[in-house]
Amino acid sequence: MLPKGILLSKHPITVPTLTIKKVPETLYRKLKERAARHHRSMNNEVIVCLEQILLPTPRDAKALIREAEALHQKVGKTFPDIVGEAKREGRA
Repeated sequence: MLPKGILLSKHPITVPTLTIKKVPETLYRKLKERAARHHRSMNNEVIVCLEQILLPTPRDAKALIREAEALHQKVGKTFPDIVGEAKREGRA
């Protein structure tokens, strides 16, 4: 008997395969580092990267505003304030 939730089908499920050729060395190294940092295989890391770019999760505008306001309360300055200070100090 199969564990609960496992179904067998007469028709196998096929998943497309993608082969990427001529990946620049720098890009390959960065992908490898990112995969290691996230404890993923390089294949899974590529899938996650593609999902983030091609299937982004819509963000709620009101939630973003609440996050920005909370950050403002924590930092006490707005981005224009920080840029203005940098300009006055000759850092911009």
